Amino acid sequence: MPVKNRFAELLPEISGWRRDIHHHPELLYETHRTSALVTEKLGEFGCDEVVGGIGRTGVVGVIRGRSTASGRTIGLRADMDALPIQEETGLDYASGTPGTMHACGHDGHTAMLLGAAKYLCETRNFDGTAVMIFQPAEEGGAGGREMCEDGLMDRFGIHEVYGMHNWPGRPAGSFAIRPGAFFAATDVFRIDFEGRGGHAAKPQETVDSVVMASQAVLSLQTVVSRNADPVDRLVVSVTSFETSSKAFNVIPSTVTLKGTVRTLSPEMRDLAEARINSICDGTAAAFDGKVNVIYERNYPVMSNSPTETGYAAEAARSVSGDCGDANLVMGGEDFAFMLEERPGAYILLGNGDSAPVHHPEYDFNDEAIPSGCSWYAQMVESRLPVI
Repeated sequence: MPVKNRFAELLPEISGWRRDIHHHPELLYETHRTSALVTEKLGEFGCDEVVGGIGRTGVVGVIRGRSTASGRTIGLRADMDALPIQEETGLDYASGTPGTMHACGHDGHTAMLLGAAKYLCETRNFDGTAVMIFQPAEEGGAGGREMCEDGLMDRFGIHEVYGMHNWPGRPAGSFAIRPGAFFAATDVFRIDFEGRGGHAAKPQETVDSVVMASQAVLSLQTVVSRNADPVDRLVVSVTSFETSSKAFNVIPSTVTLKGTVRTLSPEMRDLAEARINSICDGTAAAFDGKVNVIYERNYPVMSNSPTETGYAAEAARSVSGDCGDANLVMGGEDFAFMLEERPGAYILLGNGDSAPVHHPEYDFNDEAIPSGCSWYAQMVESRLPVI
């Protein structure tokens, strides 16, 4: 079954929703306008149940098929939040909120799932229940975890759950996926080094926190180069170096480092945390200083269930004729929390030759909408067939 003709007909309407959401971006859990729009549309479409406030500002729409004898329920998820980036596209529907834009395509994800919901409400050509999941706070706020902790899976009886993300650089409307570990675990750290400040002309009277922290930055690179198995994957990046003094002639008493760790296995995650702590402790001791390390585990590895990956790939092939093999991604994705609770899969949808995500010139490609909507709908119809 190729791209469903109904979505070609609906494309102007769906892209209109997408551009409206794009023009009104909202961060994290502050998706009040977007959540209200989603709630309104789901009600207009005739969803059997529309529930807000799941995971603070998340919205769930329930659509029952022409029969429910299978007793099965499939969840489909889209994220709604934007990013704290100043848009530089010059589009007529560009962000109207300074410093905030849909730089990751969540406007497109939301619009496509709305389009699929409208189609499924019209046709109901399935045996079971489809649950449309609209999630806030994917961009660092762990909205997926919040929705799960609010009882999403049990409350709506979800058996399998599927998600999608647009992917610049792949042909618009094409698909790619992989089983097992797919997106990396994303941890963050803050390291506070404390020395003894003083005049820059008298370094012998100080414990130089800048030299101490600089040595740590270099030593932390050995976690990857000398501690990790070379065939495994690990990223340790120090991304911020801030001193307590900004003067030219003052050795500061403290320096704060910040950074991120990306891993694809529990073993590498444990190794990275342990080595960061031991390297910083040793460095501080060597310089006669002090250190405090705060290591926070954020999103877990997002891992596709093998069987459900096959279902998702088959649905993609039925829509576009092919489904490519996706590469591992060291970025994070909080759909991981949903996949920890239920079997399912996450697929990539080509966005064409666009700017990369999280870039001020990025824009979701509306040409991909019919394929994305068709895949969402096909997941329901293929997993909940009418006998």
